[in-house]
Amino acid sequence: MNKKEIAAIRRQFKVNATKLKIADLYTIYIRQETNEIYYEELRSFPFLEEEQQELFLTNFKKVLGGKLDEKLFEVKFQYPEEGQVDHTQGLLYEGLRTEETDVWTDYMQRIALKMVKDTPFEKDMVVTFIRGNYNKPTNRYSEESEIHANDEVYTTKFILGSISPTELPKKSLVFDFVEREFKASLIVNPIIKLEAPIGGFLFPCFTDNAADVNHVLYSAHKAHQPDMTFIENVLNGSEIVTAVEEKAVFEEVVKAVIGEEVNSRTLATVYDEINQIIVAEEENEQEEERVAMLDSRAVEVVLRASGVEDVTTEKVEQAFKQVVDDTKYEMKATSVVPKYTSKSIKINTKVANISVSPQDLKYVKQVNYKGKPCLLIEVEEETEIEGFKLISEESLD
Repeated sequence: MNKKEIAAIRRQFKVNATKLKIADLYTIYIRQETNEIYYEELRSFPFLEEEQQELFLTNFKKVLGGKLDEKLFEVKFQYPEEGQVDHTQGLLYEGLRTEETDVWTDYMQRIALKMVKDTPFEKDMVVTFIRGNYNKPTNRYSEESEIHANDEVYTTKFILGSISPTELPKKSLVFDFVEREFKASLIVNPIIKLEAPIGGFLFPCFTDNAADVNHVLYSAHKAHQPDMTFIENVLNGSEIVTAVEEKAVFEEVVKAVIGEEVNSRTLATVYDEINQIIVAEEENEQEEERVAMLDSRAVEVVLRASGVEDVTTEKVEQAFKQVVDDTKYEMKATSVVPKYTSKSIKINTKVANISVSPQDLKYVKQVNYKGKPCLLIEVEEETEIEGFKLISEESLD
């Protein structure tokens, strides 16, 4: 899935949505002390009160919130081992196919039990599953066409799961109007934090207007911190690579080619060249967003265009072999450029730590001044510190 496909389905999680219809809602309460199912309930989502619908819809939107390869990850299912039972891909796939709600809840319960197996939760947890239909127009709307955008759609069934923690309300002093006295509150019912899920998934993934049942979209609790135990043991998924890890791979590959030292202008040009690849890929797309990838050939072209000398195909391929042991390895371009992974570039020195935007890195360079290394920042206007305007002290010739 790409960000546009995720955003499109996420926008449909609202009351009275026209393109997404939720049929069944299955909630399971799991006690922290025993890691066993304490209570379960199956309800028809359309018959919930609107306030309850909105609470759950907030939960579902949160599950699909965040950036790809940072908080959301497209995970490929592992092939089931011989004799393996309760493989999650099979449970989800059969859960989509069955029309019997009791059969569907049995499949989902088996997945929920995998979530709590050997997992010491610190609080009681609520696992929520929904299933429904997602309708997406097959073609973009055109004013010249007599066919309306919603007349031709592809329809696919989906399942979304989420895990939400609970917490007990804090004790407080209340005034009892009946008995006319102050007393401590006696509320003991746990609060289900639907607005703050700690994980979840969407099945199947959607790619080029088609359902991809070989992948599941996994949602992590925190950015750059996927739960590999959940991915491997609950989802039965393959290992994933985060944007942070891909950026680290790129940096190590470049270091293996050009060495540990680089000037700021060259580095800024490298990022600019990669950004142009991303923009060109986006402009060349027809109806679906395409992801710009960097392989050894692309890295070679970028380094050459950035003015790096003595860059050869052999050097770059050897660098890939050295870092990831795969000369055919590809990484997402958006994982490499700071513009897409963070709002600023950190420049660390013993004296001070400075942050600059990626596009302004070209105005920063290291120089020698009076025999000492200094950081030089080119500015186009007066500089202020704590409301005071700085004056120029000396000129660098």
